[in-house]
Amino acid sequence: MADTLVYRAEGAAVVDGTDLYGFTVTEWQLPATYPPFAAILFVPTTWLPLDALKVVFVIGNAALLALLVRLSWRFAGMPAGPVPLLAAVAVGLWLEPVFQTVLFGQINLVLVCLVLWDLSRPEHALGKGFALGVAAGIKLTPAVFIVYLLVTGRVRSGLIALASFTGTVLLGALVLPEASGEFWTTRVFETGRVGKAWIVDNQSLQGMLGRFLHTPEPGVVWVVAAGLTAVAGLWIARRAVVGAGLETWGVLVTALTALLVSPISWSHHWVWCVPLLAVLIAERRFRTAAAVGVVWTARSFWIVPHAGELDLRLPWWQQVPASPYPLFALGLLAFAAWRTGPGAGKGSALVLPVQRAEAGSGVSTTAGTG
Repeated sequence: MADTLVYRAEGAAVVDGTDLYGFTVTEWQLPATYPPFAAILFVPTTWLPLDALKVVFVIGNAALLALLVRLSWRFAGMPAGPVPLLAAVAVGLWLEPVFQTVLFGQINLVLVCLVLWDLSRPEHALGKGFALGVAAGIKLTPAVFIVYLLVTGRVRSGLIALASFTGTVLLGALVLPEASGEFWTTRVFETGRVGKAWIVDNQSLQGMLGRFLHTPEPGVVWVVAAGLTAVAGLWIARRAVVGAGLETWGVLVTALTALLVSPISWSHHWVWCVPLLAVLIAERRFRTAAAVGVVWTARSFWIVPHAGELDLRLPWWQQVPASPYPLFALGLLAFAAWRTGPGAGKGSALVLPVQRAEAGSGVSTTAGTG
């Protein structure tokens, strides 16, 4: 539970007034990498003995998985019952990203629950976007969903999310002014501080390209690939919502795009496989769902040689098992482009937001299942 130890050290740094970004903990010499706002939220981790804290994280992540399954079913438009819920949680624990989240004591399930709960609420729900902004304030990656809201025309929710995120930055600056100045001017740009981007643990485009090109710095190749993927992903997401009325695929495509283009997406970041499975099952695409289940439980990248710098010396035939998540995610983006094509939303139970004009009023509203 190395990440739990990092969170505890961050909370202790806030309490003791020590350098937030100057320490390293565990045998892997892990530093703090999240914004100061996250460190403030980690203060309660210092209130418990370490063993008790680990128990809390394990039980908490199991409960969060149950919540994520419930949110995913509602998001996909599926009915939920206690027995299927417990069965899904039991199976879901063996999905590699979920298992690794529990093993490391990570907060990935907190973030995906915040984002999915917020985005699946009715469009005009009070404060929609606020929880999304908080998630982005804890860890920057969810900020891509603010862009998603804006490009799909939900300006009100997008601005609320942006204001919420800004509030987390200001709170961090108020409580930890020196650490905030250091993070937002220096640390936020230090990708290498998070870890080695080319190891198999990193299932982003940069990690995949680094291993394929046998270089720790894929440079312009990665920049171009990430830029094209970001543009294509947001375009598909916009078409899913505005063109086909499929909020499910809009959100999923945005999540996959963020995981692909992020410089580092550790395997445990891919917990979005849970709502992905729910949507595929709800659409009765059982073969695709089975493929997702296999890819996200096979753990193939732990089988290829990866001790030391062996990740950079993999032969061509080991590249696919070394990068299953980004390769499959790219395929899913292509599938989503087809799924959200002209007429895709007609007759679908998964059409959540439907743009329409009120008769005679000329006012555009959004109807949805919530």
